[in-house]
Amino acid sequence: MFAKKLFLIVTLFVGWPVLASPDIQHWQTDNGARVLFVNAPELPMVDINVVFNAGAARDGDLPGTARLTSAMLDEGAADMNADEIATAFAKVGAKFSASSERDMAVLSLRSLTEEQAFTDALDVFSEVLSSPSFPQDSFLRIQQQLLTGLQAEKQSPSAMASRAFYANLYGKHPYSEMPAGQPETVSKITVADLKRFYQQYYVSQNAVVVIVGAVDKTKASDIAEKLMSGLQHGKPAQAIPEVQPLTESALVSISYPSSQTTILVGQTGISRDDPDYFPLYVGNHILGGSGLVSQLSDEIREKRGLTYGVYSYFRPMQKQGPYQLGLQTRNDQTQEALSVLKQTLNTFIENGPTEQELTAAKQNITGGFALRVDSNNKIADYLSMIGFYNLPLDYLDSFNEKVKAVTVADIKDAFKRRVHADKMLTVLVGGETEQNE
Repeated sequence: MFAKKLFLIVTLFVGWPVLASPDIQHWQTDNGARVLFVNAPELPMVDINVVFNAGAARDGDLPGTARLTSAMLDEGAADMNADEIATAFAKVGAKFSASSERDMAVLSLRSLTEEQAFTDALDVFSEVLSSPSFPQDSFLRIQQQLLTGLQAEKQSPSAMASRAFYANLYGKHPYSEMPAGQPETVSKITVADLKRFYQQYYVSQNAVVVIVGAVDKTKASDIAEKLMSGLQHGKPAQAIPEVQPLTESALVSISYPSSQTTILVGQTGISRDDPDYFPLYVGNHILGGSGLVSQLSDEIREKRGLTYGVYSYFRPMQKQGPYQLGLQTRNDQTQEALSVLKQTLNTFIENGPTEQELTAAKQNITGGFALRVDSNNKIADYLSMIGFYNLPLDYLDSFNEKVKAVTVADIKDAFKRRVHADKMLTVLVGGETEQNE
């Protein structure tokens, strides 16, 4: 019944505008968790994210631990098994999800605000959050699923390239491992390892609670207190080590029986709070972040027909995430495509964009910004990022103005200081070719 009601509500209101510049309220729970709240009364729904500093960067000697821990949370809690948990959410039209990447782990709940439906959904969510049982049979099944996925990676040149890219870019840093781990480490993980990980990192001092929806601040405060009251107080996760940048260029070539070669080129990039974020973000939008209208696409795809698609992006994290450029091309075109990619990057670092390119990029970025906050769950995701990375609370309000303030000189300065074309890692995965740097 509630599932049908939820569908009708979403269908009826899908075109309604939501807050473009939400009023973010914030406080701490009694046991120290940070709370970010936006009252959004347009729909009788609420989105809740609970974010922990418990991503793969915390895996230590057993990569895959954070991913397995997150996947196990709704497999059993208190006296409920996985089927009972799923049924309880479905019965009231609520949606639960859990995910884990390098920096963070996120548990999410979307529910109607109808009193009984929301009370039931919140009760189950609270049990999953604070009382996971980690049943052995579920663990063995999910562990095997993860191992199967790792085996499938060996048939994916792009997955192989990404794994090699992170491993060689970050060396012994925690960011070097993929969140899914490795077969040899995932095979060693036990339920006891997951429980230790949960007890250390799924604590209130290591959490951010985000609430967006048709509830007032008093109700939001009650929700946050309920969710955090069942957790141990604990301690915030220790700071991640600093990232060491590459000191010279490097080439990794992996032979794979395919007609195409996957090319990844990059270096360490920026953190979420980097002062150069906006010049680099806007500049990269012009270089390779805007799809078919980017400089890289124009030079490599349109003018030369060397690829169907090429991209570049900064992936900011707690510490310096990667700056990556990538494409796929025929084996016999690998060197030409790689040469054009590097030449285009060098030219951009030297000359920057034109004023016309910058104007178009600003219009594209700011014009599309409203779509990034056009639903409660999107706002909740932005608030999760703001809370987790300790960004200014006016981040959404000031985003467009900071984009508009970027100049050609700002982009040239930032790229010359921060992007080092002579110290790039190049990863090639594909058929046998003469692959020289």
